[in-house]
Amino acid sequence: MCVGIPLKIIESAECMARARGRNGEEQVNMMLIGAQPAGTWVLSFLGSAREVISAEDAENINKALDGLSAIMQGESNINIDDYFPGLGSTSETRP
Repeated sequence: MCVGIPLKIIESAECMARARGRNGEEQVNMMLIGAQPAGTWVLSFLGSAREVISAEDAENINKALDGLSAIMQGESNINIDDYFPGLGSTSETRP
């Protein structure tokens, strides 16, 4: 499954950057969006930064990824509003 992962740039050069995300530090290819200053959030697919995103978007994407992980691990009583904010106010727990 190809899923975009939010990464925060730590150090950037023209073509590559060192970034930190939910899976720790990694090198990310910056050729599609160009060098970005430290502190910038990017969305990375398969090791390449595809777009600059806001800190709020990064937080919401990480929550959604946490939700997908919980579902895949068979967690019961998933609260959709906790993992997928902004998709609607269900305030209902789904089995």
